[in-house]
Amino acid sequence: MIRICIVIPAHNEQSRIEKTLTTYATFFTQKAAHGGQYIVDLLVVLNGCTDNTRHIVEKSANRFRCIRLYEINKTGKGISVRFGFNLALQASYDLIGFVDADMATMPEQFYTLIESIDNADGVIASRYMPGAQTYPDRPWIKRWGSKLFYETLVAVLFNIRYYDYQCGAKLFKRSAIEIVIAHLTVDQWVFDVELLYWCSYFKLMVKEIPTVWHDRSGSKLTIFGSGLPMLWELLKLKWQLFTKD
Repeated sequence: MIRICIVIPAHNEQSRIEKTLTTYATFFTQKAAHGGQYIVDLLVVLNGCTDNTRHIVEKSANRFRCIRLYEINKTGKGISVRFGFNLALQASYDLIGFVDADMATMPEQFYTLIESIDNADGVIASRYMPGAQTYPDRPWIKRWGSKLFYETLVAVLFNIRYYDYQCGAKLFKRSAIEIVIAHLTVDQWVFDVELLYWCSYFKLMVKEIPTVWHDRSGSKLTIFGSGLPMLWELLKLKWQLFTKD
C-alpha cells in the first residue's frame, strides 16, 4: 500500500471546510475499501482561525479516521503547508501534497495527480494548460493579468516555467520534500513559487498536468487585495535568494 498525506491549510473556512472534508474523506475511504492501493490521510492545518472552523473540523475528524487536525497561531498558506509537510515527514508517508480547503479541486482530480506522478518527483495541477477546464470561465482580466505580469515575472526572476504556478493542488514524493523542506521560508501565497524554484534548483522533475477547476465563492485572492502584494512578495523572495547566494 502507498501512504499519502494531503495537507489542507485552512484559515476561517467555516462555510466551506465541512463539505470539502466529507467529500475527500468519503472518496478516498471508498477507494481503499474497494481494493485501492492508496491509504490517504487528510492533515488539516488551521492557521490563525477566528471563526468556527476548528469545531467543524473536529466533528469531521470524529466521523472519518483519515482526518487529522492541527492548529497554529500564525496566518498564511505557506507556513501552514510547511508545517504540514514537517508533520508528514515524521510519519511513513510515500507521497505528500496539499490542496485548497475550498474544494476548487475535486478529489477525483487530486486522484489524477496521484495516478500521474509515475517516475517524476512531483506533479502539479494546472488551470491553464491545454485540456484544462475551469468552471465558470475565469474573468479575462484575472487570467491575462496573471499571464502578462505574474507569470512573466516568475519566469524572469526564477527561471522556472509552468502554465500555472498557483493552482492549489500539488503532490510530491517524500524524497523531494525531504530535499527542499529546509529551504522553504515563505509564509504566504508565493510559497508555491518558492517550492517550485527549489525543486528546479535541485533538478527534481515536476510534471504539470491539466485539471478541472471549480472557482468557488469567498476566495481570499483578489487582484488588488492580494495580487499586488503577491508581486511584492516575488521581489522580496528574489532578493532573499540573491543575498543568500
